[in-house]
Parts: sequence; C-alpha cells; structure tokens
Amino acid sequence: MITISHLSKTYYDPDGTTFQVLKDVNCEIKPGEVICIIGPSGTGKSTFLRAINLLDPPTGGSIIVDGENILAKGYPVHKLRRKMGMVFQNFNLFDHMTVLENVMYAPCKILKEDIEKAREEGLALLRKVGMVEKADVYPSSLSGGQKQRVAIARALAMHPEAILFDEPTSALDPTMVGEVLSVIRQLAKEGMTMLIVTHEMKFARDVSTRIFFMYEGVIHEDGTPQQIFENPHRSATKAFVQRIRKQVFEVDGPDFDFLGMYTAINLFCIKYNISDKYKRAETLVKLMMDDIMAAYRPMTVRITQSELSSDTHLDFMVQGMENTPLNDAQRGQLAPLCQQIIEEPTTRGFRIKLLV
Repeated sequence: MITISHLSKTYYDPDGTTFQVLKDVNCEIKPGEVICIIGPSGTGKSTFLRAINLLDPPTGGSIIVDGENILAKGYPVHKLRRKMGMVFQNFNLFDHMTVLENVMYAPCKILKEDIEKAREEGLALLRKVGMVEKADVYPSSLSGGQKQRVAIARALAMHPEAILFDEPTSALDPTMVGEVLSVIRQLAKEGMTMLIVTHEMKFARDVSTRIFFMYEGVIHEDGTPQQIFENPHRSATKAFVQRIRKQVFEVDGPDFDFLGMYTAINLFCIKYNISDKYKRAETLVKLMMDDIMAAYRPMTVRITQSELSSDTHLDFMVQGMENTPLNDAQRGQLAPLCQQIIEEPTTRGFRIKLLV
C-alpha cells in the first residue's frame, strides 16, 4: 500500500543554518497494519506523519502509494487526501460549525456528496464513536476527549484507506485518554490501516501489529510489539521502553510535610494516567508511615511507574537497616491492599517494595 524510500526532511533557517529532522527513512506499510511509532521527543515522529500526508512535504526520497509516487511533480494532492485521513493532537475542529457539520464538511466539499447522504453517514459515524447525542452542539462545549472522538469521525467520513494519528491523546486530561484509545482499538479490530504516534506504551503494545522506534531521524528499530518490548535488538530501544517514571521523598523526621507528599503522589498518578491507583497508594503510604514503619527515620519513600509493564510500586528504604522490619501481623495488614510485598536488602540498607 505504501512504500517509503530514503525519505528526508531538512529545515532551512533564514540565517543559513539547516536542521535535518528525517535522515533516511525506509519502510513498507501493508493494508490492515496498525503501526505505532514511538521514541523520544524531537526524533521526527510527527514530522514523519506530516511528510507522508504532504502536510509538511519532504525534501528527499520517495513515497509510493498504490503504485504512484506522491512526491512526483504534478501529483494531485486531493487524491491523497481521499486515501489518507489525519487526526491531530489538537483536534483542529471548525469552531463555527456544529459537530455534525464538522463531520459532513469534507464529504460535501471534496467528494461532492449529497447533503442528506452526508448527514446520514455523519450521524452513523458519530454513533460509532459515541458522540451522536452531541451532533448539534458546537466544539466549544465539548471536553478534549469528545473533541478527539469527533475528529476521528471526521477522518472516517472520507472513507480513507489509512488514518494517521499524531499523538491523539497528548492534549487530553488523563481521565479522557481511555475513551479515545477505545475508539482506536475498535478501528484496529475492524482492519483499518493506521499509523499512530503515541507515548502510551501499554496501548502501543496492545493494539499494534508493528512498532517503529524512531531515534535521531531514522526508524532505528522495526519489529513486532513482542520483539520491541521484550527483546529489543538496539540498546537505544531497550533504554526507551524500559523507562521508569519516579518521584522520591526523603522523610527525615516527624515534622516532614506529609500532606505535601500525598498531594504530590496524587499529581503523579494523574500525570501518568493511573488515578485509579491513588487511593490504594495513599492508604498504603499512611499505613506504612503512621503505623508499621513510624519508628524508622530517616527513610526514603518512592513511587515508580513502569512504561513497559504499567506496574506501580511504592518503595520504603531505611539506610543502614540489615533485616526486614515487617512481622507476620503487619504483612497480613498489607496483603489485602497490594498485589505483592517484596522485602530485600540494598547496598544502602533494607527496602520494602509494595506492588500497588
């Protein structure tokens, strides 16, 4: 369906300096594939999508779509727009049009569809993404997640052969991410060809047929989700997928700002879309700090979140301690509140690790 060879993109500044974002990108994309594009910020992921759709034309290479080089002089761009939909991170809806009018606009304007037919299809697509009840309202009254679902319906209205998603959840409140990802999951089940730039590692692993790991302007590694996440061949890929997010607190005595710590843990859970774990995390920290390990100060408390496994841990480490401070009764208190209790010596002391 799409063959990309030696694709490059260079930006030229007025002062004569140049910056090459895409260096030598090569890949083939087959019908029905769901390819998630992951990698550090600034490695060309979004530029790659925009180049494929000619929103930001590349400076070198070729893109063959259904046997035609879309970079050839005179290629009709409107033909590509019919084949390839685009969903942006900031929605890009028309604020002066209702939700239904947003969905109907391109089929009427570009495909010259009959208004009644476009309306009928538009309502069906809004029903598909759970937004038919909002058909007659304006985008300003919608949440971010609702706007993105409308944007997906708008892309589908052109009956594209493929859809490009440029970080579709990055502008959303964490509580709204799930509703958008569920729509994309459904499209994947239906066999829609999709390229998705995302920072949601669990989603990328679950929904993809292939993963592109982009690094320094190239596709550094291309493989199945299992290979990329469990056995990456490149060290840069391994370092990226095994990233651990963390927040550390040094509890030095009874006057420590515990309220500030609970607030920070709550914000950590919101930021990384694990708000459902906050209450259990708070309960566990209070039980450990106020009761089980109240006598141990100073202590290092840490909350961590793994992008790869989605595991959330609470660590309580006491420097200089040689043995576990837990007894059987305390383990019995903790067990119903967490999935696992790990007691382990460290180079600095002893640590209790709780899997939330």
